[in-house]
Amino acid sequence: MANIEEVPGVFGGVKTEDVGVVTENATNVVNNSANLPAKVGFWNKLKSVLFYEIKVELTPHQQKIEDEINDFLYQDITWTKVKDFLFQEVTFGKKKENL
Repeated sequence: MANIEEVPGVFGGVKTEDVGVVTENATNVVNNSANLPAKVGFWNKLKSVLFYEIKVELTPHQQKIEDEINDFLYQDITWTKVKDFLFQEVTFGKKKENL
């Protein structure tokens, strides 16, 4: 059985004690944190390759370009901006002056 204590300031106010997992042999009790896989499987290898953390350092010029791209991509889009873009005057070729 788990020992249950009341803890103030915690949602629910209950703290449980980690008891462990009983294996096939009832005399062996294994702690949950030590219950790790013995061999590294294919999916663990794939996840470690796909989610490998890469640290990238940019030069000041590259950082400026990246900031400008982010500002463009994450700009506020409002109905007035969309309306102005859709209903702007479009001209083909040169405008002829009336003489």
